[in-house]
Order: sequence, then structure tokens, then C-alpha cells
Amino acid sequence: MSEPTPATVALVGATGYGVQHRRAIDALRDAGRVRLVAVCDTRPLSEEEVGPGVAVHTDHRAMLAAARPDVVVVSTPPHTHLPIALDALAAGADLLLEKPPVSSLADHDRLAHAVHDAGRVCQVGFQAQGSHALATLREAIGSGRLGQVTGVAAAGTWIRDDAYYARSPWAGRRLVEGRPVVDGALVNPFAHTLMLGLDLVRAAAPGAVPVRLTLERYRTREIEVEDTACLRVEFTAGPPLLVAVTLSAGRFREGDMLVHGTAGSAVLEYPTDRLLLTTIDDPDRVAGGRPAAVPGAAVQAPRAERTGLLANLLDHRRDPSGVALLAPLDATRDFTALVEAILAAPAPTPVPAQHRRASGSGGSRAWVIDGVDAAIATAATTMTTYAELGLPWAAAPHEGTLA
Repeated sequence: MSEPTPATVALVGATGYGVQHRRAIDALRDAGRVRLVAVCDTRPLSEEEVGPGVAVHTDHRAMLAAARPDVVVVSTPPHTHLPIALDALAAGADLLLEKPPVSSLADHDRLAHAVHDAGRVCQVGFQAQGSHALATLREAIGSGRLGQVTGVAAAGTWIRDDAYYARSPWAGRRLVEGRPVVDGALVNPFAHTLMLGLDLVRAAAPGAVPVRLTLERYRTREIEVEDTACLRVEFTAGPPLLVAVTLSAGRFREGDMLVHGTAGSAVLEYPTDRLLLTTIDDPDRVAGGRPAAVPGAAVQAPRAERTGLLANLLDHRRDPSGVALLAPLDATRDFTALVEAILAAPAPTPVPAQHRRASGSGGSRAWVIDGVDAAIATAATTMTTYAELGLPWAAAPHEGTLA
């Protein structure tokens, strides 16, 4: 559906992941819903890259002053988010801000106050929140179809090579110029699984707030953050959340969200959005009835649709009372609380040389931790940390509370 007047959009951070935002903007432009008026990046882009009539800037403040856009999409390194977002709000724009939005609760609250005071809205770039399969899973949890939810887990085994860590000056860093980046597995590559986990816990226990964490962080290379982690979170109510992930896997798999219940279970694949629900009363209703609580097993349900976050933001602008934001800033506060706790935790433990091996060469070299793929599958199905499993490379976890 075309907008009565297409919204004007500006993009800050047009390369890297910003390319994905450019594609989304192009699709909405073709549908008559937006008009891209400006882009900003530290590398000047050509007209061929951005299209005719799009102003190109290297300073976001100059761009905002010249373009005065309705919506600003921010896709820059995490430590730059807050100042750019505040400037965009001051210029009268609504925001689509990439994740993680900020790295501390103080900054989160500062941004939330700025959004309120400006009378604008802020959507955070957790695109998995637009999954229609996620909405189906939330409904199944809330209706009691799975019985009492006893645990929510995430399992992901990715492979990241030397070239990945050479991609930018902030890759693998904890701080850049004194500002938090926290480019570790939990906060950046697997941020969506962490956010999805929080969402599913809230579906089981509305209003639940994280209060305690058990955290294990490991690294296979000379970086400041973790490439392998296990995080268990306890809440004021409802089931615990366990996130077991690695960037040093033997076999790549995108990820699974698991929901364990007394009357059934579920697997939601990320990012394919295939969902399998298995219940005691009706085990064959979905995808042949395979027990769901096995991360990494093939899920036969069809891929679900997603609503794009920018499209949703446009719908909300047109009908604020009728269309809710899919990933509003306020809904990400618990995520920021966990980011802050991870940042404050002890440095990651190096994986001993005898428990890791190199695979590939040159920029394609990656490290593989012995047995990590199986360990992650077991951790997610049993809600058990690596240390509790007695893995030979595991260290004592960090225990902490949340503000």
C-alpha cells in the first residue's frame, strides 16, 4: 500500500550491514512508501551505489541539517549509536536503531527520555521480532498449549575466521576509545537469540524481569571478548533462559530457540523462522510430530514470513494506536541490562591449546573447540552450563545479579 506522502528516510552507516538496510529501503521505495533522501558513511558512496537524487555525506550532523528526514536508520558500530540517535531525535526524526542499541542502562534510559521528550519513536534492529512464527510460538506459550514452560534455551554453532576479526577496527573489541563495544558472541552475532529468549520468557511469565545470571565466556584467539559462551538467566517469575553459543564450531548451524514445557516443546529456527510445535495430546499435528527439544535436527515446517522493521515503523507512524512497534526501545531494556552485566563480568577464559585446533589457512583460518557442537546441543536440551557438564576446557562460571 502506498503512503499518502512517502516518508523521507536517511541512512547513517550505508556500508557493511547498512547494505541490508539499503535493500529494505529500495523495496519500500519501489512500493511507493519511502523516499531515500540522504546517506552518510565514513566512506563516500557514489551515485551508482545509492541512486540518483540521494545526497551523500560523511558527517551525520551535516546530513540531518540538510535533509531533515522523517526517519533515520542508524547502522553504525555499537559505540556510536547513542550520539547519532540523540542528534537524529533532536532533528525531529523517528529512529530505526541497530542492535545493540546502547551498552548501559544509564545510556538506555537517557535515550528513552530523549525519545519521549522529542515526541518520536525508536525501533531497535532486532529483525527476528518481526517473525510470524515467533508470534505463533508466543500464542502457543500464552495459551498453555505447551503446559507449564520449564525452560527456554538457545543453541547456535557458527564459524568465524580470521577475516571476520579483521573486518573492522572494533571487531573482537571490548572498548574503542574508552567506549564500550562488547563485540562478543552474546551481544553481537547472537544478539537476536538473546532477545528472542527474553521475549519467550515474557510470553510464559508476563512482567518477568531478569535478576540473576550464571555466565561462562571463552575465547580461542587474542580478542577482548568471547567467541564461545553459556549464559543462564533467572527471572522474578517464569522459566530460566539458557543461551549456549559459539563462533568456534566444527559445523555451522544458524541457531535454534527451544521451549521446554510439561505438555510439549517447540523449536524455532533462526533465521529461517521454521517452527515445530510438539504436544503430548497432538504429537502429529505439526511437521510429523518429531520431538522438538533437539537443537540442530531438521525442522520440516515451512519457512514463515516476516514483517520488516522499517515497514512496521512506517505503519506505526501512520496509525500509532492501531499498529504497535515490533521492537520498541522500551522492550529492549532487559537486553541492555544483560549487556551491561556481560561488560562488567571477568574477561573471557582462553581455551587451552590442547582443546582447540585450527581449520583452514590465511584469512579463512578458524579455530574449533573440541566437542563444542555436541556440548551446545546438550546444554540447550538440559538447561545445563558447560562447567556443570564437566567439559575439560570449562572454567568456573561468573555468578552475578542484575540491577
